[in-house]
Amino acid sequence: MSEEARQAQSLLPYDRWTEDALREVVVRALEHTAAHGLAGEHHFYLTFRTDHPGVSMPGHLRARYPQEMTIVLQHRFWDLKVDRRAGSFSVGLSFGGVPATLVVPFAAVVAFADPHVRYGLRFEARVEPAGDEPAPAGAPEEQAAPTPQVVRLDAFRRRPAREG
Repeated sequence: MSEEARQAQSLLPYDRWTEDALREVVVRALEHTAAHGLAGEHHFYLTFRTDHPGVSMPGHLRARYPQEMTIVLQHRFWDLKVDRRAGSFSVGLSFGGVPATLVVPFAAVVAFADPHVRYGLRFEARVEPAGDEPAPAGAPEEQAAPTPQVVRLDAFRRRPAREG
């Protein structure tokens, strides 16, 4: 094995540490918003895995979004709470005029964006091992954990109506 190949095979999970650090940005943005509200034109798109352990949501929403859901925190949301100890946040939103409370583990979040400042992150949903046990060697999140990516916000922008 060449020296380059040996250096490339790290026994330290740098990719996971990087993703954890970037998830902290999401946690802090939510904590700041819970304490102070949204500043100016800031608003958040949060995409999460609805099938992730620990996600709590009404059955009709789970039926409509069995794998993934994007919520927008902008004008009408309430009771945003961040629980670092539980590793989750909760928020009240209205869906078709029906109020609902969602509880979302941070590990279920797969994307975060603040279109006002063209900022976004993308993550892999990660299932945390139960208790304090370390993840088994060769667990999928350690094998090929992708580097978090900045999300292109073009898909979220409203396009002007075409005349014609």
